[in-house]
Amino acid sequence: MSSIRKSVRGQVDPFIVMDVMEAASRAEAAGRHIIHMEVGQPSTPAPEGARRALAAALEQPLGYTVALGLPALRQGIADLYRRWYGVDLDPARVVVTPGSSGAFILAFSALFDAGDKVAMGFPGYPSYRQILRAMSLEPVGIPTRPEDRYQPRPGDLPDGCKGLILASPGNPSGTVLRTDELRALSDAARAKGMALISDEIYHGLSYGDRCHSALEVTDDVFVINSFSKYFSMTGWRVGWMVVPEDHIRTVERLAQNMFICPPHASQVAALAALDCTDEADANLAVYAENRRLMLEGLPKAGFHRIAPPEGAFYIYADVSDLTDDSLAFAAEILDKAGVAVTPGLDFDPERGARTLRFSYARATADIAEGLRRLTEFMAAR
Repeated sequence: MSSIRKSVRGQVDPFIVMDVMEAASRAEAAGRHIIHMEVGQPSTPAPEGARRALAAALEQPLGYTVALGLPALRQGIADLYRRWYGVDLDPARVVVTPGSSGAFILAFSALFDAGDKVAMGFPGYPSYRQILRAMSLEPVGIPTRPEDRYQPRPGDLPDGCKGLILASPGNPSGTVLRTDELRALSDAARAKGMALISDEIYHGLSYGDRCHSALEVTDDVFVINSFSKYFSMTGWRVGWMVVPEDHIRTVERLAQNMFICPPHASQVAALAALDCTDEADANLAVYAENRRLMLEGLPKAGFHRIAPPEGAFYIYADVSDLTDDSLAFAAEILDKAGVAVTPGLDFDPERGARTLRFSYARATADIAEGLRRLTEFMAAR
């Protein structure tokens, strides 16, 4: 046993979905065929143009870039905001980061001091809470309701918090904030003196109206996005952040010291990926079909209470009629059905014992097989 001390702030909870992934991997190593509905990861590779661009660049030195990212990539991201949202964005406000995770670390460092409280909707992405805790900040959950599409309401914002994190489309719910809702939440946060952080990592993946950026309603916001989801580049670890003009230099100094720069190779690929929207939209068509199958198949299997999944590639199900231990239930589904799903405890430490998240990011054949197995399992249970 080591005698080296451990910090209190370092004792964060595990990211349960990664533990589920590990259990699924062990089952596969033992020879079982597992259907993956646990992890929010496209099964498709990075766009072909991105892979080609990197291959062509490999003969050149890929050294440090400037801390805020390749200027051409920052300009390309600013152009994306014009195309997607009609927002005229100064590329100087764009910060390229090592995945959206790097963006959260930079945002939290730039905005908050140790001991500050930061609010977010529950259920929500678990790493918000754990990164905040690891930085000696205090996450404060806002319990959201299915009838509000698991999104916080302006009147629910707690007092005494220095920040508010919004996510649209949400993880695990897949629900989307409308423009008027973004404006009302932004106004309510400003009235309470809360810095606003908008997680828009699933933008581009929507099944009705397009997603709206917080930048359409305010410039006083840190917007976080990534090439991971719409552009199928999870393992490349390249994201970005849009910050208010008067925060650029603070974020730049933090980025210089924390990361030096984002990975050069990934930035080369990301720049080319911006021109590969046809390929990304073809992937979206697959998710749309998967979503149709899930909305049809999950209730037939016995999972009736689901949030309306308007974006991303998740379905969040209330399974309180089936279990009050989602961790054990997910383990049972993996063991008996050969389908990996995520317990809701990842997303809501209090009510998540009665919910599950299903991801439909994989190939359509996998989704169909997963639904067949779930139906069989539930019928025999």
